[in-house]
Amino acid sequence: MRTWSTPALVVLCATGAVLLGGTALFLAALFLHSAPSNALSQQYRTELDAVIYPEFEQNWRLFAPNPLQQNVTVDARLQTIAADGTVTTQEWAGLTAGDIAAVRGNPAPSHVDQNLLRRAWDFYDATHPAQGNTGPRAGLAEQYLKRIALQRLGPAAGGVRLFQVQLRVGTAELAPPEWSREQVDSAPKYRELPWWPVAEADLGGLW
Repeated sequence: MRTWSTPALVVLCATGAVLLGGTALFLAALFLHSAPSNALSQQYRTELDAVIYPEFEQNWRLFAPNPLQQNVTVDARLQTIAADGTVTTQEWAGLTAGDIAAVRGNPAPSHVDQNLLRRAWDFYDATHPAQGNTGPRAGLAEQYLKRIALQRLGPAAGGVRLFQVQLRVGTAELAPPEWSREQVDSAPKYRELPWWPVAEADLGGLW
């Protein structure tokens, strides 16, 4: 039977205490961040956000879980313009499909592939309600979504320049399980956004 020296035991105990303490603090931060607002979470909001975001972000609340019930897909296409003024419209490219392909089978998928496009669309949708009264951050949401699409689609080549970009969002209700009697129309419904002109300032730092 191996006998540990006193210094080794001190190091092992200290390391174990640090690991247990760190785990307890992390779990406490996760709990406070997910729990309803209270005095502690309000007082330490900045510190809690620093621990949780972006790696451990959640889209549900501990006492009122509300899982996603829709599949949302975002597609985009470009219009390019040649030197002679000829405008070419490209086919739709699946931005969400590209993210899914990058995540599937990846044991450590990127947070960008998992959430960047989804959160950008949520931001845009929240600032552009169906009634047409856009929110105060509508312009920022549009610019953010536009730049993501342009970055994914890539620069123009062969003497042409980017002219306009358009996005299309498909929303499909998740089908109920086989044992359920619920009837749901799971066919995707598409919403096409207007064409957005591409200025030189939109392309800065994308590639």
